[in-house]
Amino acid sequence: MDYRLGVDVGGTFTDLLLIEDETGHTYRSKVPSTPDDPSQAVLNGTQKICDMAGISASNLSLFMHGTTVATNAVLQGKFARVGLIVTDGYRQVLHVARSFVPGGLAGWIIWNKPEPLAPLECTMEVSERLDAEGNVIADLDEASVMSAIAKLKEENVEAVTVCLLNSFANNVHEKRIEEMVKAEMPDVPVSVSSDILPEKQEYERALTTVANSAVRPTVANYVRNLKNELRGQEMNGQINLLRSDGGLMSAEKSEELPVSLLMSGPAGGVTGAVWVAKHAGYENILTLDMGGTSTDVSLIENGVPRLTRDTEVGDLTVRTSSLDVKTVGAGGGSIAHVPELTQALRVGPESAGAVPGPACYGKGGDLPTVTDANVVLGYLPKSLLGGEMDLDIDASTKAVQTIADALGIGLREAASGIIDIVNENMFGAIRLVSVQQGYDSRDFALMAFGGGGPLQANAIGKLTQSWPVIIPNAPGVLCAYGDATTRMRAEMARSFSSRLDTANGAELEGILKDMAASVSDELVGQGVPKDEQETEYEAGVRYQGQGFEVVLPISLDGFAEDGLSKLADALHTEHEKLFTFQLDVPIELVNLRVTALGKAANVTAEKIEEGDGSPEAAFVETTTVWMDDQEKDARVYDRGKLRAGDKIPGPAIITEMDSTTLVLSDHIADVDTYGNILINPAS
Repeated sequence: MDYRLGVDVGGTFTDLLLIEDETGHTYRSKVPSTPDDPSQAVLNGTQKICDMAGISASNLSLFMHGTTVATNAVLQGKFARVGLIVTDGYRQVLHVARSFVPGGLAGWIIWNKPEPLAPLECTMEVSERLDAEGNVIADLDEASVMSAIAKLKEENVEAVTVCLLNSFANNVHEKRIEEMVKAEMPDVPVSVSSDILPEKQEYERALTTVANSAVRPTVANYVRNLKNELRGQEMNGQINLLRSDGGLMSAEKSEELPVSLLMSGPAGGVTGAVWVAKHAGYENILTLDMGGTSTDVSLIENGVPRLTRDTEVGDLTVRTSSLDVKTVGAGGGSIAHVPELTQALRVGPESAGAVPGPACYGKGGDLPTVTDANVVLGYLPKSLLGGEMDLDIDASTKAVQTIADALGIGLREAASGIIDIVNENMFGAIRLVSVQQGYDSRDFALMAFGGGGPLQANAIGKLTQSWPVIIPNAPGVLCAYGDATTRMRAEMARSFSSRLDTANGAELEGILKDMAASVSDELVGQGVPKDEQETEYEAGVRYQGQGFEVVLPISLDGFAEDGLSKLADALHTEHEKLFTFQLDVPIELVNLRVTALGKAANVTAEKIEEGDGSPEAAFVETTTVWMDDQEKDARVYDRGKLRAGDKIPGPAIITEMDSTTLVLSDHIADVDTYGNILINPAS
């Protein structure tokens, strides 16, 4: 019997979900992450969950993995030494950059411009020239290329990037340089801009391709080592990694295109949330993925998560598709502190991480964290992970007491303050993906997952007024569920400049079909037959004179006849939603994009046993919690024993292996047919 395994590596825990293909039965597990070598936690968890299911790794037909290796490389500045080859006269392309400076009006005073990923001494010019239409104005001078390669060898570069002027329209010179570099430097990976981002805007194309080179050796080493270790465990199935846009790519492709993995970790939770929302009967969802180090939020409209064309990680912004996820440094391990200068309570973004972790984990941590505050308030059980991890309540009390002493308030008031601040931080992130994008959070349900999400979800629901608050089954490993249930994905983009009122619909349709054929072949190369593929089309359009484009979906059905007029109408509608107005000016087509998707996973949601509305069969004990500025009795329930139709009034705590759900006073939780917990105000 075949199995598929989804693995998501977080800052504190590595989550695993094993699915039996034939029956849809699942097994889930969490193991502590190993920051020094993330692959060790993956291998340990794989062995553990296979033992739980009574199988060996040889039974795994598919291994799907969401990873933060590329993200961490960027955040920690662990870049390869990159050599950059550019057209004569464009050596400073990365230094000139864009004039945008982050921060307020005085941001230019305090902002330190980051060093370019390709140093100036490693940036080489070659003689050649193409015009904007791709016509050759000056042939490539191969002598200048050989001279550039010789200098890059002297600089001991670890990766090479080739980005020539107007190569998006004609890649003949870039491809020739690639051949020459590979011949002279066979052990050095080469990234070519016409392969990575064949679009206009030289700076964005150069930066994205250089970023791909900068993280390529790190990601390639990780992927190769992981493959070798898994093969050593006799896991001979296909290994796929999760892309930033929520699709899958083969391990081999990820070694060539690691820039597409920068948001791999957060993407798993969003794709898992889409799957859960579909079965729960909700199309408009705000997601709240709270882990040990950070919280990721996103918006799903009509069952489809929003995509963005720019991916931001730290100070780096690259032009590659990713799910529109906002991240805030607020997690279970976020450290609370009181700066001596302001004497005001702060929470995060510093985190205790996996080592040493919160004080209650008993691994040597002694700083107060969000998890410790929840322990002090009585919201967490005495042990986690199904009894595998006992919590040190005294250590949490001692840690949070330092905050109480610094503020001159009581222990529980200090713990409540920590929780209130972290909730407000997460609420601010949710506003970025909802209100700031023209959406009213009251029109959406809130789905919370991750190890800490269900604990804070009810309070966040009160802030956003998003009801119901949905806690899916196995919320602590939902990111792994997303990894295991998503689809293979490949995409192709190209610039195409034209006004819509003068464009030829039939010509555009032919171009899109040619692009679809190419991207389909790419998926075939990754093991997806053509008869299992689905194709999607997008266009980037803008009002004439604007400096940015809006990406809109298009259909090829009847495109030659009225596709352009429909695209214009769609821009007006989307622009008004985003910015509250339309413009009566010509519309420009900027670029085209085609995406090929593989077959969806054959995974069905398991229904649970029907109950009579009473949760008494799942009752465990009554405990004392601090809520609404007073001590209250809260009933504790075992989620595994709840039945469909059960109603749980707050205050209540619902425990399970990978997470804990808190139901506040004056709220009630209902259990639906698939075991999802739906929290609403009792009134």
